[in-house]
Amino acid sequence: MKSVEQHILDLLGLVATPEATELDLLQAHGTVLAEPVTSPVSLPGFDNSAMDGYAVHAADLAGATAETPARLPVVADIPAGDPEPTAIRPGLCARIMTGAPMPAGADAVVPVEWTDGGEVEVRIDRPTAPGSFVRRRGEDVSEGATVLRAGARVGAGEMGVLAAVGRRTVPVLPRPRVVVLSTGEELVEPGRPLGPGQIYESNSYMIAAAAKEEGCEVHRHGFVGDDPAVVRDTLEGLLIRADVVITTGGVSMGAYDVVKEVLTRQGTVEFTQVAVQPGKPQGFGTIGPDRTPILTLPGNPVSAFVSFQLFVRPVLRALRGLAPDPLPSVRARLTTPVSSPLGRRSYLRAVVAGAVGSDAVPEVSPAVRQGSHQLSALADANGLLVVPEEVTEIPAGAPAEVLLLPDR
Repeated sequence: MKSVEQHILDLLGLVATPEATELDLLQAHGTVLAEPVTSPVSLPGFDNSAMDGYAVHAADLAGATAETPARLPVVADIPAGDPEPTAIRPGLCARIMTGAPMPAGADAVVPVEWTDGGEVEVRIDRPTAPGSFVRRRGEDVSEGATVLRAGARVGAGEMGVLAAVGRRTVPVLPRPRVVVLSTGEELVEPGRPLGPGQIYESNSYMIAAAAKEEGCEVHRHGFVGDDPAVVRDTLEGLLIRADVVITTGGVSMGAYDVVKEVLTRQGTVEFTQVAVQPGKPQGFGTIGPDRTPILTLPGNPVSAFVSFQLFVRPVLRALRGLAPDPLPSVRARLTTPVSSPLGRRSYLRAVVAGAVGSDAVPEVSPAVRQGSHQLSALADANGLLVVPEEVTEIPAGAPAEVLLLPDR
């Protein structure tokens, strides 16, 4: 059987970083920057007030106290966005709002809380220093400075920076278009009545949601039965909207493993066994004239979920222009013993409790139900407990590696 690491490398060999595209600012949310962004302006673009108060000459307030306050005539009101230039001579002041441009001559702002709030003359009961409560031009960003690096994910903070420097559009790597398809004659769409021997189809919903959580555009086709011609025609019809196709089911050794039957004839898809539990049967390759990558996962729900986290997630990250890093991991203390077959690396659904990243060692409790068909424990699990290939048992109290699942 193939190692986990080798299978990931084989899958990453299917994909290349896509070409950049220019997107409107809001459309770019969640994508990855294709090139650095420099600022054509300084931030702030002009000296301005950090407070509602009074623009003053600091020297005019020397010696001011509550008993002997300074008294200054108010000769101007300066609101935020005021386009008219204003100048203040020594001995005078201007009432000023937060964000308003500093008047020429003034070198400090006195918060309104230090004053009596006068509109004609103001009393100020304490001294101040030059530069107090003044935002200087360029103190945040200087003109021409790089504000975001290539490869940065455009989140809320990055969006604010892009807008602040005046970018209306931005070059990004587009979100991968992912098509998800399940197979099986026994499957029924949720909400419809079940017949004898039938089950509700859950894999395509689960995998589609996981791909969305990774920042992809997802088309859930749902499922098809076990007719090879229908499966082939369906796959061919979906390629026009796919950068990568993910299927679940039909990849093992059974008589009705239709995905394996159909794709084996293509000659561009390889089916293999990976030394992992759950998720041993895997398939990968390309289909169609554009050699679209296709990743075929097992049909058991837990096997499909674990396969996505181990194998599909790095591929989607690479397609987004991100490093294909594995899930983050921690060392945690086992609350109960676990066992695993020799020669296969097990990934057990588990709950990590305790502050991850703190000095205290977190605890990890494996789920009671670990069958590859037992889906219910996934809702509570926040990690995958790793049992290495050469280990068959880990006792309670021993440390173990845990992969942390994405926040949901």
